[in-house]
Amino acid sequence: MLAPAPYIARIGAYIVGRHLRGVKRYPLVMMLEPLFRCNLACKGCGKIDYPDSILNQRLSYEQCMAAVDECGTPIVSIAGGEPLLHRDMPRIVRGFLDRKKYVILCTNALLLKKKIDDYKPHKGFTWSIHLDGDLGMHDQAVSQDGVYDIAVDAIRLAKSRGFSVSINCTLFNGADPARVATFLDTVKALGVDGITVSPGYSYERAPDQDSFLNRTMTKQLFRGILARGRGGKEWPFRQSRAFLNFLAGNEAYKCTPWAMPARTVFGWQRPCYLLGEGYVDTFSELMDGTDWDQYGVGNYEKCQDCMVHCGFEGSAVKDIVRHPIKAVMLSLKGVRTEGPMAKDIPLDKQRRAKDVFSLNVDAHLGRMEKAGNKVDGRVEVH
Repeated sequence: MLAPAPYIARIGAYIVGRHLRGVKRYPLVMMLEPLFRCNLACKGCGKIDYPDSILNQRLSYEQCMAAVDECGTPIVSIAGGEPLLHRDMPRIVRGFLDRKKYVILCTNALLLKKKIDDYKPHKGFTWSIHLDGDLGMHDQAVSQDGVYDIAVDAIRLAKSRGFSVSINCTLFNGADPARVATFLDTVKALGVDGITVSPGYSYERAPDQDSFLNRTMTKQLFRGILARGRGGKEWPFRQSRAFLNFLAGNEAYKCTPWAMPARTVFGWQRPCYLLGEGYVDTFSELMDGTDWDQYGVGNYEKCQDCMVHCGFEGSAVKDIVRHPIKAVMLSLKGVRTEGPMAKDIPLDKQRRAKDVFSLNVDAHLGRMEKAGNKVDGRVEVH
């Protein structure tokens, strides 16, 4: 991860300290979803399919602070939904910074021009602007024309105000490696401080189920992209070289979903940011009470095509700590984009997917009703 030197040192000490103590599972980045409401309805998103009574919910400032204190991670990534819809977001960001956390605020940028004066540049704060490719790619991905231009203008505005700015790019079926490489050149020329790129997770409730990549397609796509950028050295990726090496099919990591635990309006989400199979009230319940072996590639059908950073960046970091020389060579030479791929994890013993969405929603609505909150009905399974 690219971060100012004091934060890199703090993050590094945190990781190495836990490795030396033999801690098997520990968080690296806390994924915070303080609301599910969004001002876009992207065709590949499965995170906004909730009744209005849930979409209208917000985590309070106190709940957000309690979550990061409980989790103890050095990095917080604030997602959603659209975080800038949360009226207390400036205070939440300041609260995390006061705790010396490295804060990444993810946004689709539609509200950034209006809200930017509520924030101040800080060495521990980065805007992460959602940009899924060039104008045609991005506007198609977010199902709305004109959003790309707004996002690019927001990047320029934030940079002119002295903020650190990165982009997060999700790629889908049909992405052309040459076109993506040209897009990465474009955002580099905008002066962004970092780029995060990942294949889309196949959300079971996303409106468009034909746009998701399987694992073979993902590896071929990223080999094609990275080959056009000196094995990835050409662009300022925020991700580790080891994770990019995994995307290119040169490693077959098992996922580490506990590395990026998610706190949502429902609670702590099992097992990961992408897959909501259940929720618990405390971080310790998540870590100690989750049967982790039930999830991940080869274990569960919903995980079979996942190669997303929130599941595998932690695996890559663990590999770097264990094999620092290999990590140095990756940095020097870049990612290999030709030759045989690593043998992938077999899927023949994975358990079948379970439909638990409506059960989770109904359980949360029941808790809301018990607390005296008005709810607007149950969801239908589709």
